[in-house]
Amino acid sequence: MPAYTIVDHAFDVVVVGAGGAGLRATLECALKGLKTACITKVFPTRSHTVAAQGGVAASLGNMGEDNWRWHMYDTVKGSDWLGDQDAIEYLCRHAPDAVYELEHWGMPFSRTPEGKIYQRAFGGMTSNYGEGIVQRTCAAADRTGHAMLHTLYGQCVKHEVNFFIEYFALDLIMEDGACRGVMAWCLDDGTIHRFRAHKVILATGGYGRAYQSCTGAHTQTGDGNAMVLRAGLPLQDMEFVQFHPTGIFGAGVLITEGVRGEGGYLTNSEGERFMERYAPHAKDLASRDVVSRAMTIEIREGRGVGPGKDHIHLHLSHLDPKIIHERLPGISESARIFAGVDVTREPIPVLPTVHYNMGGIPCAYTGDALTLSGGNPDTVVPGLMAVGEAACVSVHGANRLGSNSLIDLVVFGKAAGTQAAKELANADAPHELKRGAGEEAVARLDRFRNASGSTSVASLRAAMQKAMQEDAAVFRTGDSLSQGQKRIAAIYAQRSDVEVRDHTLIWNTDLVEALEFDNLIQQAVVTVAGAVNRLESRGAHAREDYPNRDDDFWMKHTLAWLNPETGETHIDYRPVHTYTLTSEVEYIKPKARTY
Repeated sequence: MPAYTIVDHAFDVVVVGAGGAGLRATLECALKGLKTACITKVFPTRSHTVAAQGGVAASLGNMGEDNWRWHMYDTVKGSDWLGDQDAIEYLCRHAPDAVYELEHWGMPFSRTPEGKIYQRAFGGMTSNYGEGIVQRTCAAADRTGHAMLHTLYGQCVKHEVNFFIEYFALDLIMEDGACRGVMAWCLDDGTIHRFRAHKVILATGGYGRAYQSCTGAHTQTGDGNAMVLRAGLPLQDMEFVQFHPTGIFGAGVLITEGVRGEGGYLTNSEGERFMERYAPHAKDLASRDVVSRAMTIEIREGRGVGPGKDHIHLHLSHLDPKIIHERLPGISESARIFAGVDVTREPIPVLPTVHYNMGGIPCAYTGDALTLSGGNPDTVVPGLMAVGEAACVSVHGANRLGSNSLIDLVVFGKAAGTQAAKELANADAPHELKRGAGEEAVARLDRFRNASGSTSVASLRAAMQKAMQEDAAVFRTGDSLSQGQKRIAAIYAQRSDVEVRDHTLIWNTDLVEALEFDNLIQQAVVTVAGAVNRLESRGAHAREDYPNRDDDFWMKHTLAWLNPETGETHIDYRPVHTYTLTSEVEYIKPKARTY
């Protein structure tokens, strides 16, 4: 292996990722006086949180009575009882304070005539434990993520955070089962950087780009999740992949649930508001898994719209154009650009599109990464934490409710920073690393950099995305999943024949795409393995050959390990936390799904 220039750094905490969760964790660490670095492969305000549209959930009660206990009930129910109820209580209790904190930092929320933070209705959000619909989602028009990200980045700059921008994180540095740091490649000058730290917080987002049609940015490749797999640690509940009901047909661009929260509705080719049949109570504001399946059934049964009868219409032309202009300006622009539609006159063509990964790095509500060791399913991995979509806390369980993602970022981002500060209150300098630490990461980089096979990364990525889209979709069967498992395994085996034509180290996008594909295919393997293994339907995991939810056997989290060399997986389980943090709420018992 040729010599590489390696630059060494030492920090109390290194955060990988600069989306909402990463910036909030970084900011909290800085506020607590920790020497903190934030590594990000894109400029912070280009992180994918910037694309979040509809809002952030918190029981402020600005548009009518609300209560954090109702929010907790909705989140447990929306998770199809796979969410950990201690973590869900933590999220919902701390949500209002987290939103007010953002407001005090200058986040430009939309306002009511009285000057309060405006809140809109979102799917699955109810009042009085399911009796009515509540407006709980705090919004900054339909650019809430954009406003949040810029607010947090401004605060990080104010507090002089050490940013390492356009650095590609390669792998964790593990010693004796503990995380001691992370290796990264500086895209600007080609140097390799070795970060030594007491704590590494992974905030690297989801891996939606494993699918063909996805609302996520092309940077959404789940780099942190793959780093965890290569470190010999498990990922949790990867079979649960959320399809957002309203991606623009043919483009996949997100149309926020806020459209339906403002009064938009779906119709089939007969002009029927079909959600009234599938969810008579919540209708178009049922949870995302329910709406996505309903749309898919309508298309399957020949009631799709368009020449190919292959999509559904979303209407908002009946709304006051002033309301659309004030509360949904980004949607109007996206529909015009990507569908050629004037939303004040025409419906938007939409189709369920991969949007969010409920699975990720198993961790506690404190942010500490967990593994199964010695029979203890809550064994903390020393030095490693995770937040945001990369993490599986698990508050979202089998299905995330809309607008619970942005509140997840800031509540658990702060929690991780608080926990890190607590543990490092009297800490000395980070551990000295063993000789040769990080060499495996550099060797992997070198292997891909000099890969001289005959198969392009683009062709392998396209094959992976097609297989995932076709065989691990909204509806699944044992046959389709087994076929997908074989297709993904064959693609995984072709990694050894990959070709990278650019062998430089400065702004080598060819090499970046090869590394990102390798990260994606590893997550695809464990996603399909978990889906094949789970013989029930729960939340976003809809098995047509096992249509019922099985609480007696399957109310447990899937843990999946990967052998990176062979692509073989190992499955085990963690129990769902059916206890709460305080006596203020009791365990919410499972019940049949009704809307």
